[in-house]
Amino acid sequence: MKEFYIADFKTDEEITDFFIIKTIAVKLGSNKKQYLDLLVADSTGEITAKKWDVSDAELPSINEIKDGDIVKIKASVTQWNGLKQLRVMKIRRKAENDPIEMVDLIKAAPERAQDMYEYIYNRTEEMTDEHLKAICQKLLTENKERLMYYPAAQKNHHAQLAGLLYHVKRMLMNGDRMCEVYSNLNADLVAAGVILHDIEKLNEIDSNELGISTGYSFEGQMLGHLVQGIKTIEKVAEEIGMPREKAIMLEHMILTHHYEPEFGSPKKPMFPEAEILHYLDIIDARMFDMTDALQGVQPGEFSDKVWTLDNRKIYRPLGE
Repeated sequence: MKEFYIADFKTDEEITDFFIIKTIAVKLGSNKKQYLDLLVADSTGEITAKKWDVSDAELPSINEIKDGDIVKIKASVTQWNGLKQLRVMKIRRKAENDPIEMVDLIKAAPERAQDMYEYIYNRTEEMTDEHLKAICQKLLTENKERLMYYPAAQKNHHAQLAGLLYHVKRMLMNGDRMCEVYSNLNADLVAAGVILHDIEKLNEIDSNELGISTGYSFEGQMLGHLVQGIKTIEKVAEEIGMPREKAIMLEHMILTHHYEPEFGSPKKPMFPEAEILHYLDIIDARMFDMTDALQGVQPGEFSDKVWTLDNRKIYRPLGE
C-alpha cells in the first residue's frame, strides 16, 4: 500500500515508497563522480530523481534496474530550478512479497480504452467522404491492439496508459463543435486529421503494455511521427484509391500540425482544416498539462513550474 504519492510531495519531507521507473541512467557529473539519473512515476504523476556519488560497489545492483521496473526508494524531496526533485538515499528493486498494487503506480486515462476506441471508430461511421472513412477505419483497425494501451508521449502530455486514445477522443469532441461554429470547415477532413495526426506515435515511441514509454524507436528518432505519418498516408491512400489532392491535403495536415520549424513542421497550415487541427492539438495538450499540474495543489495555492507551459505556475482558485 502506497503512503506517499508524487502529486502530494512536500519540499523537505522524507519519503520511503514504491515507484515505477520510466528512465534510468548512470551519468558522470562535472566533478567526475558517477550519479544515478532517474525519472520515476506513480498513478499521480512523475518526478526526476538523483542519487549522487554512486560508488563502483553500488553499480552491480543498480545495473539490474531497468526501465519499467518497480523500485522502493528512500529519498528527500528537494527543490531545483523551481521544480520538486527527489534526492535518493537508497534504491532497490521490488521484492516478490512487497505489498504494492500496479493500480497505485500506473497513470492511466480516466476512461476505458475500449469505450474511447468505439467513440472514435463510431465517428468514422458518420463520415460521408468514403475515402476519409476508409483510411481512418483501416488504420484504426490495424492498430487497435496497441491503441488500447499506447501513451501519446514519453513524458509530456498524455504520457499515460491509453493516453493516445484519450487525446484523440477529446480533440474529436472539440473538433465537431468547432465545425458547428465555423460551418465552412469540412467536418470529415477535420475528424480525419484528428484521428490520424498522431497515429505514427505508435511507431515513433517504444511502449510496454502498461503504457510506459521506454524511449523512441530508431525510425522515430531519425524521422519523427510527422514524417512517419506522411509515409503511412501516402501508402494507404494509394491502396484505397484516394484522389491525389485529398491525400496531399491529409498529409499536409499531419506535416503542419506542430506549426513551427523548431517543433518539426517545415510549413505552416495552408487551409482552414489544417489550421484548426493545430489549435485543437494545442488546446487539448494545454488543458491536460494544466489539469495534471493542479493535482495535489490546494485552493489558493500555485503548482510547481510546468516546463511544457513555459515554466508557468498554475493557480487553483479558492472555493474549488
